[in-house]
Amino acid sequence: MNEAAWRALGASSSVIAYGALCTAIYMRERRRKAAALRAAAALSAGSRDEPPTLVVFASQTGQAETIAWQTARQLRAAGTAVRVMEMNTLDAATLVAARKAVFIASTYGEGDAPDGASVFCEQVMGSPQPLRSLRYAVLALGDRQYANFCGFGRALDEWLQAAGAEREFERVEVDNSDPAALAVWQARWGSSADAAPSAEEQGSAFAQWRLTSRELLNPGSAGAPVFHLGLVPQAGPMPQWASGDLAQVAVASDPSHPRDYSISSLHSDGELQLLVRQEQHPDGTLGAASGLLTSTLAVGDSVAVRLRPHRGFRIDGNEARPLILIGNGTGLAGLRAHLRARAAAGQHENWLVFGERQQAHDFLYRDEIDAWQAQGVLRRLDMVFSRDQPERFYVQHRLLQSADTLLQWLKDGAAIYVCGSLRGMASGVDAALRQIAGEDLVSELSASGRYRRDVY
Repeated sequence: MNEAAWRALGASSSVIAYGALCTAIYMRERRRKAAALRAAAALSAGSRDEPPTLVVFASQTGQAETIAWQTARQLRAAGTAVRVMEMNTLDAATLVAARKAVFIASTYGEGDAPDGASVFCEQVMGSPQPLRSLRYAVLALGDRQYANFCGFGRALDEWLQAAGAEREFERVEVDNSDPAALAVWQARWGSSADAAPSAEEQGSAFAQWRLTSRELLNPGSAGAPVFHLGLVPQAGPMPQWASGDLAQVAVASDPSHPRDYSISSLHSDGELQLLVRQEQHPDGTLGAASGLLTSTLAVGDSVAVRLRPHRGFRIDGNEARPLILIGNGTGLAGLRAHLRARAAAGQHENWLVFGERQQAHDFLYRDEIDAWQAQGVLRRLDMVFSRDQPERFYVQHRLLQSADTLLQWLKDGAAIYVCGSLRGMASGVDAALRQIAGEDLVSELSASGRYRRDVY
């Protein structure tokens, strides 16, 4: 067999292997959705004379959704029929007709609503209805490193009060998954021991992963060091994940505050790969998680990790669409995983718009990106280096320059994925998209799952 034939055989084998992986993930997701439907039906079973309690979650990375299902099971164990809903699926008529509702609301960045609540904010909160027959409770999830702590949860609570709804009890606020605050919330609904955890929750415990490799990707950069990391389970098989999912790292010095990182690799790569920027505090000390991963931990040492499905950033539902992938810095991790999945699937309708500081030092994963462009995996590539010209120039500026092309991609059915920093990049990209496409189209893209973000 000649060399070309061997290459063709290898390529076809990769496609077949990736197809098998996609099938496995699809079947697992199908089983999960079927189980969720069965669980929802069981939770809503009750008296026909009494409408179910709404358990509504506004989530970005999935934490609020997990807590919503836990809360729903506690309520059902106490004899209350419930209906679990994502906030974006809750319309005004359903809310007005409800007698009791429980809201689990994440805050994104500096007080913003998560993407899972954007449609609700516009269509329901933007046109308020009297809710004088509604009793409610709010669990607000946030992070005190941001000035507007629990900003969306607080705004939602105040909006419900202004509409005439009555609080069951004072809002519970949670700082970065604080277990003590979560215990206060759980105690309101009966014993959590009565609500058996789902199979997914049982399988999401932290486990030890061994660091197999660490490589500095930006020597000489004006910015903080960025490292490519490889990890494998210390024991047992490699768990499954999909592109778009997250790895959560626990730090012994602060176990109640695990850190989320976008996964940069596919399961078929044989290792969990992360892209981590080393954080340094003003006093010179390193960030707890980034310092552990990029400095303290030696190759061969282990760290506590668990995988978290991030359904809001998966390709699910957009597999056949062109993809516009936009990001900056270590946000390239989530975009890289998607591009590796697209390359393996033979999907070449991809446009990458990525920003960093200087081409000479900060062109992360350059060889791989160049290869994707040469192979046609990337139909279009826009690398934006902000400090390679006298005036700062960012990815949102490149989008505005490319407005006609962007609109044509959207007309052709493209989905948009944004990964990276919320401050500056993601907010600037969102503003540029709204300027180019208009508020109505951006809202439609978000509601239909064609505009997805993994930003921090």
